[in-house]
Amino acid sequence: MRTAKAVAAVFTAALAVAGMTSISYAFHAGGVAECGGCHSMHSPNPNGTYLLMGSDQSSTCLNCHQNSADTGPSSYHVSTADAKLGAGMAPLQRTPGGDFGWLKKTYTYVLRGNTITEPGQKHGHNIIAADFGYVIDPDNAQAPGGTFPSAQLGCTSCHDPHGQYRRLNNGTISKVGGPIIASGSYDTSPTPAAGEAVGVYRLLAGAGYTVDGVTYNGVPSAVAPATYNRTEAVNQTRVAYGSVNASGHNSWGNWCGTCHPGMHSDGNYVHPIDESFGSSIKNVYDQYRGSGNMNGTTTDAYLSLVPFIENSAQGYSALAAHAKNNGSQLGGPAVNDEVSCLSCHRAHATGFVEGLRWNMEGELILVAGSWPGTDAPVVAAQDSKWSQGRTYAETKAAYYDYPEAKFATYQRVLCNKCHAKD
Repeated sequence: MRTAKAVAAVFTAALAVAGMTSISYAFHAGGVAECGGCHSMHSPNPNGTYLLMGSDQSSTCLNCHQNSADTGPSSYHVSTADAKLGAGMAPLQRTPGGDFGWLKKTYTYVLRGNTITEPGQKHGHNIIAADFGYVIDPDNAQAPGGTFPSAQLGCTSCHDPHGQYRRLNNGTISKVGGPIIASGSYDTSPTPAAGEAVGVYRLLAGAGYTVDGVTYNGVPSAVAPATYNRTEAVNQTRVAYGSVNASGHNSWGNWCGTCHPGMHSDGNYVHPIDESFGSSIKNVYDQYRGSGNMNGTTTDAYLSLVPFIENSAQGYSALAAHAKNNGSQLGGPAVNDEVSCLSCHRAHATGFVEGLRWNMEGELILVAGSWPGTDAPVVAAQDSKWSQGRTYAETKAAYYDYPEAKFATYQRVLCNKCHAKD
């Protein structure tokens, strides 16, 4: 009998023979995976739930999406093993969605004589994966702004494990209409022929997908580079996120709002999402390069720490052309491009509270030209006001190793990428 880990090992070995280990093609291949990779007719799971290989759905996912032997960002891994999460050690993965390992990083520090504790569960979505030490969010019984029960949150709350949603030849999204021939998530994904389809982005839940009392009304669009889990020390990883269009795609804001509808209601929801930048905000985004530096142009304005949502009515070919990791596609937004939830948050977890892409708990994110840290190379950056219990390596990893020199020496929070109030 093959386990999920064995299936993954065989597949990885096959890629190595083909010289493709740097490319991310999980065995899902855009749709339902090999049944034996997740289920067993004689399940080792003592609970027997769905005959899964793990004790719960997310544990089954992490059988492949976490690797205890991992030593750096690699492939489709979204979680760092506990052995690599010791004191001062940064989670390893740099996927666009983040690393769930940040949920296990609690920081304690002294500020103005008071002891401050920042618990790990504040850092993102608290999936439940008992086999890997991920537990229920102790702070929120329900999704903030919604009714989804935290006790049920798992990978399959957002992703369809069977990958039934597909993008047809004409761009529409459906659960039927032709076989899925490949993943549709990457810039290298094929264009399906008539009567065929590719999978939707990351097997995300689509229209009619119901889980624990919530129902999605569409799947958003996006395209990632084929190699996306990587350091951004040299070049950024650009995921081209698309907006709602006539082909049945949902907006990213509405998709997130399936579980967080209160974030969209008057009185609770303040910052606009899924709305066009307009010329003023577009110009600020283009010109902003750091606190006090408005000398940029639209040709290299893109910042992966503050991504925007493209008006993708023109279809997937345009998104795929922008989804690169080699520095060739860094153009700024169009006037009708948008800000959305993913402009500020990562979908899984980050090194900062609320799954934010940058630290909002202080005035500065860069001090005297250095990322903050208790052992930062610059003494000023070691101050607990800025380091907040993190090591230099942890802070740097949380920013995906983005070069410090590209920001101001005293860089303020990245809300200013759109607002430039610094």
